Amino acid sequence: MERPPEPSFGKKLNPIQRYLLIIAGTISLGLGLLGIPLPLLPTTPFLLLSAWCFARSSERFYRWLILHPYFGEYIRNYREKGGVTLKVKIFTIALLWVTISSSAIWAVDLWWVRGLLFLIAVGVTTHIASLKTLTK
Repeated sequence: MERPPEPSFGKKLNPIQRYLLIIAGTISLGLGLLGIPLPLLPTTPFLLLSAWCFARSSERFYRWLILHPYFGEYIRNYREKGGVTLKVKIFTIALLWVTISSSAIWAVDLWWVRGLLFLIAVGVTTHIASLKTLTK
């Protein structure tokens, strides 16, 4: 797998474009953080979108995210190596099933919504399981 190109950090952007990307990256980061406890918001795509927005708009924000103690390694592994560690896979799948099951059992009365939640959980589990498992 090829290494991704180095970020451009706002080159050839006017200030409005730069600030819009920073705002989009910040919103995406917020949605990614909400996706940790909420099963229907996907954390990884939002964190990757944040990294993409920050890589094109702000070296400071990009470096902060990439070097963040909790998200940095996760984003770098996914972006550069195309996978996640076994620990991340297990934690993510377990949290997904706990939250989806809790929602389906206690928060939803419609049988078809419960079925939809479980189908989503199966799809996300399949995706996470199909990612390359990285060793430390």
